Amino acid sequence: MHICGLLEVILQGSGSAPPAPPCTKAEVAVLLLGCCPPTASSTSPDVLACLLISADNDEDNQPTEIESLCMNCYQNGMTRILLTKIPFFKEVIISSFTCPNCSWSNTEIQSAGRIQDQGIAYTLKVKSKQVDMNREVVKADSATTRIPELDFEIPPYTQKGSLSTIEGLIDRAVAGLEQDQQLRNATAPEVAVKIDEFIDKLKKLKEGVFTLVIDDPSGNSFVENPFAPQKDEALSVSHYKRTPQQDAQLGIKAEDEEEKPSNDIDCMRNEVLTFNTNCPECNAPASTNMKLVQIPHFKEVIIMATNCDDCGHRTNEVKSGGATEELGTKITLHLTDVSDMSRDLLKSETCSILIPELEFELGMAAVGGKFTTLEGLLKDIKDLIVSKNPFTCGDSSTSDRTEKLKLFGEKIDKIMAGEMDVHVVLDDPAGNSYLQNVYAPDPDPEMTTEKYTRTFEQNEDLGLNDMKTEGYQE
Repeated sequence: MHICGLLEVILQGSGSAPPAPPCTKAEVAVLLLGCCPPTASSTSPDVLACLLISADNDEDNQPTEIESLCMNCYQNGMTRILLTKIPFFKEVIISSFTCPNCSWSNTEIQSAGRIQDQGIAYTLKVKSKQVDMNREVVKADSATTRIPELDFEIPPYTQKGSLSTIEGLIDRAVAGLEQDQQLRNATAPEVAVKIDEFIDKLKKLKEGVFTLVIDDPSGNSFVENPFAPQKDEALSVSHYKRTPQQDAQLGIKAEDEEEKPSNDIDCMRNEVLTFNTNCPECNAPASTNMKLVQIPHFKEVIIMATNCDDCGHRTNEVKSGGATEELGTKITLHLTDVSDMSRDLLKSETCSILIPELEFELGMAAVGGKFTTLEGLLKDIKDLIVSKNPFTCGDSSTSDRTEKLKLFGEKIDKIMAGEMDVHVVLDDPAGNSYLQNVYAPDPDPEMTTEKYTRTFEQNEDLGLNDMKTEGYQE
């Protein structure tokens, strides 16, 4: 059922409910990503828990009606709640409150999805009004929005998750500042004048050049790349490990929770460690196995594999088990035969991938660390750019974008079939990536390995510039 149709079902019987407007899949995506905290008049944690249990084995569940307190007139009203699963976008909780006494109503859509493993930060240099100001932005409610040029910041949890554009974010900030200006003019005219001046600066940003930073520890925000699958020179994306304070703010772990001491490294080499986690697809309890493995002619790596018994989903991830190398590594392979697709490949999470003939570049951490074959890596790239891109399907996409990405997918298929003469470049500043040499121990005539000195920016991305290993007690 269409998401707006679901809203109409919940709002049925409410005289204040307007006709549901058309809704794109991109708008559905932000409703999933933007988790809205429950209000007293909509969904309490106890109500949601009961709803989740009752909806597990009932695909045609009807809206649940619960009598609840109206926060406007403090009399009893009615809350209608529906848990539903939208293909690709997973679960959502739709709630609507109406009060027959004062006619106040409130409608929310909350995410029932999971928080990502890492936080994400987008830094966009806005230069063109026509291109940059119209970029689609998914902003979760846990995201912080900053404009360094104005020393302006929107803290997390002060706005609900939304789907908008860069221009829409500015307009929303202006509307928030203008909301109580009439009252300020009467009670604090000096403050009102300063806010008016700042509002003018925000409005002038639409015609100027500025930097926009969206930092989301939940990893559920997104800034559109209008040039996909090509690299966006104005947009930089970085993933990071959350701090204990951010984990506590997201409700993942108590802030004062003590970390357990790590196991001895020699014991880890001789056994497979297992720990509990949740499936990234269905969110059901699953187990992850971890093992230290020595790769011949290379180094020691950590392989982690997750297998879900409920939905059958399987995933694996590889992380380097050693230190960061003194020099970065750049591996270039000339694909001359379809047999090259079977070469073993270790891609660390700091490795970027380039295919010069397609003008394609995939940054570090985009597909995570992997131990696979070259064919498996190309399939992952195709899935990430084409198949799993929420802005290339449905009425949220444009024909030009869809056609361009479809053509890109066809070129990837030709490469895997050995019908295109291309080069694949693995560029790892940490030096922890590997591509099999089928002629070992002799050199491979179609593969070159280059060692290089990292730039300051690459050391900054790896966190090496501020790392002090000698005399750190001084």
